[in-house]
Amino acid sequence: MERLSEAWEREADAWVAWARRAGHDSYWRFHREAFLGLLPAPGRLALDLGCGEGRVARDLAGLGHRVLAVDSSPTMVRHAVASGGPELVLQADAAALPLANGSVDLVVAFMSLQDMDDMAGAVREAGRVLALGGRLCLAVVHPLNAAGHFTSREVDAPFVVEGDYFQPRRFVDVVESDGLRMAFNQGHWPLQDYFGALEAAGLLTETVREPRPGGESRWNRVPLFLQVRAVKP
Repeated sequence: MERLSEAWEREADAWVAWARRAGHDSYWRFHREAFLGLLPAPGRLALDLGCGEGRVARDLAGLGHRVLAVDSSPTMVRHAVASGGPELVLQADAAALPLANGSVDLVVAFMSLQDMDDMAGAVREAGRVLALGGRLCLAVVHPLNAAGHFTSREVDAPFVVEGDYFQPRRFVDVVESDGLRMAFNQGHWPLQDYFGALEAAGLLTETVREPRPGGESRWNRVPLFLQVRAVKP
């Protein structure tokens, strides 16, 4: 079976076009501001874990953070370097980071953990490289969202969950919008797996958010994303 990292490398150029079209992606429409509000003040070093083409790293740098970015995709790394923002971009596996213990005081994993082959391993590594008092801020596709679907595009359409919510699995969500096509290759894990990974990494959850888009959207009734801030005590 193709690894998620391989699938994202194959889709890397499509993702760059998708992510960089102004106002196109959910980042701009639904939860960028809510997520940035989770972040602590800039410290010594922030790690952008699964940085993709670098948009979060650029926002972090704009907020005054000194940023080290990591992604497994060589194409993503190339685009992140070219776009500026992080001081350094490394190609590396998030579950085997080439960083020393306690070397960063913030890890940001924005919409990346569900795209990783070893989600728990990536969280474990985040805990390892965090200094005491450091924080992990993450956003993922909400597990309820990943487990089900609306029966139509109507605002009041029923939402149904088919199969076993508790069974981790892989899936592909192909989306076409405004002339762009993107295949989102992801993993589904239930809530207990995400919070179990945080617990196993020695991190204590401080904040949990399920941002709502507002306006007329069916996603005001069912959570689209999950945002979490955890601390290394």
